[in-house]
Amino acid sequence: MLKKMFIAMLVLLPMAAIAQNTWEMPEETPDGKVYNPDQKYLAGAVPVENDKVVFSTTINAPGKSAAEIYDILLAQMTKMVKEKNQFEQSRIVVAEKDKGSICGYYQEWLVFKDKALVLDRTRLMYNLMVNCQDGKAEVKMTRIYYLYDEERQPTTYKAEEWITDEYGLKKNGKKLSRISGKFRRKTIDRKDYIFNKFNSLLNK
Repeated sequence: MLKKMFIAMLVLLPMAAIAQNTWEMPEETPDGKVYNPDQKYLAGAVPVENDKVVFSTTINAPGKSAAEIYDILLAQMTKMVKEKNQFEQSRIVVAEKDKGSICGYYQEWLVFKDKALVLDRTRLMYNLMVNCQDGKAEVKMTRIYYLYDEERQPTTYKAEEWITDEYGLKKNGKKLSRISGKFRRKTIDRKDYIFNKFNSLLNK
């Protein structure tokens, strides 16, 4: 009986190994190219306008007035100020309903790694600017700075000198830089989360 079980294990082990290796291998796109998990973070992912990093989007909200859009986004941006990752400096600095203008200033933790005995994070600072019009909202995330390793050796970085294509990517443009690349990736992720949240609120 034991001999049969041992033989069965020998037969199953190679199959398990094949399955694991297949799972770990890079996926392929429909055209047969190897999928790069960093693709969304590569060239062009951090736009620069007038020498400033500016993430921007226009969110369409059919059927909603500028006043409705303003109320929805002001509520969300105010809620963001109070989230647990925020510093006390975070606040709404402009709220002009007659002009449809909102500007929030945020200081928050951007976490790279949070595991037992390892906490790697930076303070992220940025302005979130919204212009509300009938049927749409124009949103910008700009004036981005980082304060890294502030508990030991504080270092300040400007987005323009840290996460642009020039600094955030390796010379071949196919991979993220070893250190600044993690700032680029997490900043883009945070921007995507905020913009997607606004979109879902305006279109639910």
